[in-house]
Amino acid sequence: MDNATWERLLLDGVARLELGVELPPGWATGCARYKDELLRWNARVNLTAITAPAEVAEKHFLDSVAALPEVAGASSLLDVGAGAGFPGLPLKLAAPGLELTLVDAVAKKVGFLKHVAAQLSLRGVRAVHGRAEGRREMEGLPAVERVIARAFTDLNAWLALAPAYLADGGRVVAMLGRAPAREEMEATAARHALRLVSERRYVLPFSGDPRAVAVFERA
Repeated sequence: MDNATWERLLLDGVARLELGVELPPGWATGCARYKDELLRWNARVNLTAITAPAEVAEKHFLDSVAALPEVAGASSLLDVGAGAGFPGLPLKLAAPGLELTLVDAVAKKVGFLKHVAAQLSLRGVRAVHGRAEGRREMEGLPAVERVIARAFTDLNAWLALAPAYLADGGRVVAMLGRAPAREEMEATAARHALRLVSERRYVLPFSGDPRAVAVFERA
C-alpha cells in the first residue's frame, strides 16, 4: 500500500470516528512518515507485532487519535509506557502545541522515540528512559495537565499510579478495551480519591473492536 492510499485510509477512519475535533493540515502525512520509520526500525527492534499497513493505521494511529477529544485543550501530556509512541505521538501530531513527555522502560524504544521525533521535526517532545512508579520528581518527570496510557495496566492499577503525575486541575485519561460498567469505574475511582468525569464508548472503524476512553480527576 503506497502512502497516498494509506493516508486516505487513515482519514477515512478519522471521519468514521466522528471525533468532533479538527485535525491540522498534514496530520496524515506526518503519520505516514512515522509509520514508515516504525516499520523500518521494527525489522531490527521489536516495536510492534502489528505490521500490516491497514492494521497499523487502525490499531495504532486511529486507536491513538481517538483520545483527542479528551486531550484537546491541555497544554501538557505524559504518555506512560509509551512503547513505540502510541498514543502520545499521534496526539502530538494532532495537537502541535502540546508539550509531550514519553516514558518507557525499554532503552531501544526510547531511542526510537527520540529518532522519530527528530525525523518529524517535532518540538516540545521529550522521551525518557525509566519506569513510572509514582515517584515523579525522582524519576525526572513533569507534572502535567493530562496523563495517559494505552494497554499499560488494568484500570485499578492505573488509577493508583497516574495521579502522582498530575498538575493542579489535571486529569487522568484511561484508554480501555472492553470497559467496565460506569458504576464499576466510579467505584474504582473512589478507592483512589478520584471521580469519573466522562466516559465515551465507540468502536474502531474497520474492525469494529470495542474501545472506551474514561477521564478522571481528583475528587
